[in-house]
Parts: sequence; structure tokens; C-alpha cells
Amino acid sequence: MPQGYKKSGSLRKVFKKMPGGESKLTYLARNPSVHKCAECGKELKGIPRLSSTKAKNTPKTKKRPERPYGGYLCSSCARKKIVQEVRRS
Repeated sequence: MPQGYKKSGSLRKVFKKMPGGESKLTYLARNPSVHKCAECGKELKGIPRLSSTKAKNTPKTKKRPERPYGGYLCSSCARKKIVQEVRRS
């Protein structure tokens, strides 16, 4: 019988091949969801899909693009936003 935290569905079930040739059921954490643009909802490029514990130990420059609105807006939406700001001022 699996332990309680393994029955919740938050962990995914994977069959691993063991050295003896038999396969064993193991429980692995699920991948986090893909980050999306705040305006259009498109997938953001350049942002890794890391768990919170791995993201904590990753440098800040590896977590999001080095540009204005990097990690928040996709490149096309960021470009539109910057053009709007320049036209207003």
C-alpha cells in the first residue's frame, strides 16, 4: 500500500527499470506549468520550467530574459508596450 502523500495525485507514477531486469513503480514530482505572457497568454521563451527549490538556487540571470518586461511579457507584447510608452512621453 502506498504512503499517503503518494496517493494524492500530486506525484506522477513512473516505472523504472531496475538492474535486475524488473521494473519498479516510483513516484516523481510533476513538471511545473509553462510561464505565459500576462497580456496575450503566449508561452514565454527563455524561462526554464524549474521547481521552486531548484529555481531558488539558480542565478537570477538564468531565470528570465535580460530586457524590459523580461519574464512578464512576451517579446512582441513588450515591444508594443515600449513603443506606447515612448509615444506618450
